[in-house]
Amino acid sequence: MNQTQMNIRVGIFFIIGIALLWITFQALHEGKFNAQDGYEIIAPFQSVRELKAGNEVRMAGVPVGAVKTVRLANGRAEAVLSIKKDITLAKDTLATIATSGLIGANYISLDLGNPAAGALAPGDTLRTREVPDFNKIMSDLGDLGADIKVAVGKIGAAFGDNPDGTPGLITNLNNTVTENRANLTSTITNLNEITTQIRSGHGTLSRLINDPAAYDQLLAAAAEIKNAAAEAKSFIGETQTIIADVKSGRGAIGALIYDEPTAQNLKLAVRNITDITNKMNNAESSFGQLITDDALIRDAKTTLRKVDRAMDGFADSGPITAVGVLVNGLF
Repeated sequence: MNQTQMNIRVGIFFIIGIALLWITFQALHEGKFNAQDGYEIIAPFQSVRELKAGNEVRMAGVPVGAVKTVRLANGRAEAVLSIKKDITLAKDTLATIATSGLIGANYISLDLGNPAAGALAPGDTLRTREVPDFNKIMSDLGDLGADIKVAVGKIGAAFGDNPDGTPGLITNLNNTVTENRANLTSTITNLNEITTQIRSGHGTLSRLINDPAAYDQLLAAAAEIKNAAAEAKSFIGETQTIIADVKSGRGAIGALIYDEPTAQNLKLAVRNITDITNKMNNAESSFGQLITDDALIRDAKTTLRKVDRAMDGFADSGPITAVGVLVNGLF
C-alpha cells in the first residue's frame, strides 16, 4: 500500500468521525432549549444546593426553560431562570428545587399557579419554597442515630449496675422481688381466694356480678340518686331565683328587706305593739286594771248577774212594770 492510499483512508476515517460527532451532538441536543432564547425570572433560595447552569425548569413535569446561572445577591442565593417566550407564569407560581430520582440531577419545579393572579414580567421574582436537602436529611439522620445511641447508653446505665458498685434498677428490682417473695405469694393466694369466692357466689361483689336482681337494684339506686341530684339542682335553681327576687325587692320578703317605706311601716307597727303591751302591763291603765285587778272582774260578774235577773223579771211583767223591775234590779 503506497502513501497516497494511506492518506486517502485516513481522510475518509476522519470525515466519518466528524460526521459521527455531529450526529451524536444533534441527537443529544435535539429539542433542547437554549437559555438565550427566553426571558429571565429570578428565583431566590436559602441554598441552591447542587443546582447549576443548564439544569431544566419544569412546570407540572413539562420542560419550560433552563437555569441560566446561579449567583449570590442581596444576602441570598438566586437562580436566574430562562423561560420560553411562549410560556406565561402566574404571579402566584411557586418554585422549588427538586431532584430527578433519588440521586439524579436537580431541576426547578414550578406549579401552574392561578392565571387570575396576573402574569410575571421579565425580571420579576418568583415565590419559592425550601424543601429538605437529601444531604441534610442524611446528616440529621446521622445526628439522630448518635442521639439514639447516647439515649440507649443512658438507659443501659440506668438499668445496669453503676461503676461505683451501687446496684442499678434491675438489680434493685430483683432484690425487691426476692425479699418480698413470701408477701407476693401470700397476696397472689389471697387474690385467688377472692376470685374463687366471687365465682362461687359469696359476698356482695359476687352478688353484684352474678345476681341480675342485685345489678338491677344497683341501677335503680343509681337512678334514684340521679333523680335526687336533679331535684336538688332544681331546688337550688328555684332558691337562686327566690334570692334574686329578694335582692331585686320583689315579694314580701324583698319589700321587707329592701323597700325602705315598708321597713319604716314595719318598725312603726312593732313600736305600736310595744306601746300596747307596755300599757297592758301597766297596772294604772285601763287594760292593766282589767287584766290585773280582780275586783273589777268580780264587779263585772255581779253586774252581769243583776242584768240577767232584770231581764228575767222584764219577761214576766208589762212595759211599765218591766221598767221598774229593771231599775230595782240594777240599783
